[in-house]
Formats: sequence, C-alpha cells, structure tokens
Amino acid sequence: MPVQRVLALVLGGGRGTRLYPLTRDRSKPAVPLAGKYRIIDVPLSNCINSGVQRIYVLTQFNSVSLHRHIRRTYTFDPFSGGFVEILAAQQTLDNSGWYQGTADAVRQNIRYLQQPDIKHVLILSGDQLYRMNYADMLATHVAHNADVTIAGIPVLDEAASGLGLMRLNSVGRVEGFLEKPQTAAELDMMRTDPAWIDNQGIPAKGRSLMASMGIYLFNRDCLIDLLTKTDYQDFGREVFPTAIRAKHVQLHPFDGYWEDIGTIRSYFQCNLDLAGIAPPFDLVNAEAPIYSRGRFLPPTRIAGASIRNSLVSDGCVVESGTVIENSVIGLRCRIGRNVIIRDSVILGNDFYETDGVLADAAVRGLPPLGIGDDTIIAGAIIDKNVRIGKRVRIANEHGWQNTADSDQFMIRDGVAVVPKDGLVPDGWIPEPGSVKPG
Repeated sequence: MPVQRVLALVLGGGRGTRLYPLTRDRSKPAVPLAGKYRIIDVPLSNCINSGVQRIYVLTQFNSVSLHRHIRRTYTFDPFSGGFVEILAAQQTLDNSGWYQGTADAVRQNIRYLQQPDIKHVLILSGDQLYRMNYADMLATHVAHNADVTIAGIPVLDEAASGLGLMRLNSVGRVEGFLEKPQTAAELDMMRTDPAWIDNQGIPAKGRSLMASMGIYLFNRDCLIDLLTKTDYQDFGREVFPTAIRAKHVQLHPFDGYWEDIGTIRSYFQCNLDLAGIAPPFDLVNAEAPIYSRGRFLPPTRIAGASIRNSLVSDGCVVESGTVIENSVIGLRCRIGRNVIIRDSVILGNDFYETDGVLADAAVRGLPPLGIGDDTIIAGAIIDKNVRIGKRVRIANEHGWQNTADSDQFMIRDGVAVVPKDGLVPDGWIPEPGSVKPG
C-alpha cells in the first residue's frame, strides 16, 4: 500500500489537567514513560515502523520540552523526504486564537494537507500506548474503498462508559456511534455479535462492544471537505458522527495492548505494568522498536542493591543495601544507602550536579538531587530533579484520594506525587497535619 503518500498528524493534546502535576511544566506527550522514553515516542515510532515518514505534531500547551525532544530525536535521512515537524498554535490572517479542539487544530493547519502528493491523512493521539502497523490499517481502508477508516478494539461492558462505541454492519462498516454510554439500553443498542469479532481473527472473549481508539485514516479530500464545510471542533464528538451519516466509514479491528494515558492513576499503573514479569506491552520488539532520544550516559552502577521486577534506566547510581521492587527508575537517578522503593515511578534527573553545585547545596542545607539514605518510597511518582533527604517517607498511608497542591508532596487519584523540582527535607513524613486535604 502507498504509505509514502500518507501524512500523519499527531495531536499534542490539551492542558492535561487530569495528569497534573506531571503536566504543570510540560505537555502530556512530553511526560516521561518507562524510564527513558516520552509518551510522544509511541505514535512517532509507530509511524516510522509503518513506513509513514511525513509527520506533523500539533501542539499548544507547555510545549517547550516537547519541541526540544522532537528536535533532538527525529532527524531523517535527507534523501528519504521524511520529517517530524511541530505545528504550534499561532496567530495568522485566518485564525487569531488557540486551537478549540482536535478538529479545529487540524482545520487551522489545513494548508499542510493540501500538498499535491498527499492522498491519505492519519490522525493520531499523542497520549496513548500501543503498537500498530498503520500500513495494515491503510490496506483495510483501500480494500473497502472507504472514505474514513477508524481503528477499533473490542471491550467489556465495564470499560465502555468512558469510550466511544461503534455499531457495525456485517462487513464492518460503521453505521452508528455513541460517546460514553451510561445505561444498559445504550450498550445493548451498540453491541456487535461476538461471532463476527471471532471471524475477524480476534477472540471475542466475552467482549461484544467495539470501541473507538481515536485513530483515524481519512482520504485527504474527504477530510478537507468535512473540515471546510463545518465548524466542528472535535473529531470524536462531531466530525466522526457526521462522517458516518455522509461517508463510508470502515472499521479496522485491533486487539493488541492499548492504553489511553489520561490520568495520574492510569499513568502510574501503565508504568508499573511495563516493569512486570510478563508486561502486557513489551518494549523489546526487534521489528517495531520504540525510538527515543540517544543520550551519552554511562551504564548504571549498582552497589550491592536488590532489584526485582523493575526497569532501571541509564546513568543511575544505586548504593548498597537498597531494595527496589516493581518500580521504574528514570535517567540519572542517584539513590542512597538502605533505601526502599516499592511500586513507584521515579522519573530521574535532567542533569548531574557538579562538585561546586553540590557544595553550595550543602552549605544551604539542601540535599543533593536524588533520594537520600534510609528513605522509603511506596506507591508514588517522583517527578524530575527532585531533592529527597534522608529518612524520608513518601507514601499514601492514610488512604487519601486527593490533597491540596504543594511543591513538596500531594496526592492525585490516590497516588503520592512529588512534583518536578520538589524539595523534601530530612526526616519528612506525610502526617495529616503536614498535608492539606483537597
């Protein structure tokens, strides 16, 4: 299939309020993942592995670190014609405001779709974890002579309330769409025969609902027509339902791992799953690797520590007596003696401290970047460039769901979080008097 004529648009997402405080200083796609990657690396790697090499990333909020990462990472052979370029929200003669939604973001950049050698446009989300060959999706699109093809995954009833469901005919054409159904009657109206799912080579396993993955493949002219003749702002809520009524919309069935990383809880659990013994999404794949920025970091040095079921990134120093279990350790982490880290995500550091900086911090009574001796961290996310002193305890032992914002410690979705550049002094413990309720 002619993937060379496919243009990919990766949507950088909105403010990312449900991922706060990880999105306080960065956009959702720039949030670190699995120690050494960023979330944006997933859709971009899928594109590269599929042969789709012309890619625009549409950004708007807190996009500096995302721009820097893409600029340093994705450089193509000059003879391939490939590129990954940023399309940031900007004022033009035609548009004077921010992107008002996913469809509006594409509409404001429609001139980039009108290049004469573009035949299909692939719309992707910048905050999902999955592995897909988009050439297979293009093959489905061409075989059914579709105007629009949408990737869908079968789900159980209990997962359907937060997703968009599709109603299909006998050949997989989409005939109806319902966003976030809430009643049993709505679910029954959208059911797909499990035998039909089985016939697509996907074991139904009790699943009878087909959910949209938010991955769309349009004929270029069809997309331009839909955007120029309406003022719709969102693909999932407006453009896609309209397309069902007026165009041929086809399902591309998928049954691999797929996770929408939209909340602190889902982000936390996704990282822990990747560190497990049998991860549902395997980062080790010779045919479809996940790419990221190459860094000149030393190997991690481990001095007598015990590490089980964990991912440990490059450039770390782990001192003796430390125990790390079911956790993700990011780049350049410095972890002291007799530290216990369980079921946690440590994002690491952006830099090493020089001797002069360390001496100055000591004079000011600040702990160095990293985690001090005899500290316990359990069920937590520690963002980048955090200073945690000795004998600290970071955990949600009181079962709080959310607490007030703090530069030192907060709870989100039941997960303890130390925000980026945070400082936790020696001996600190999250007692009720030291943490304000949300």
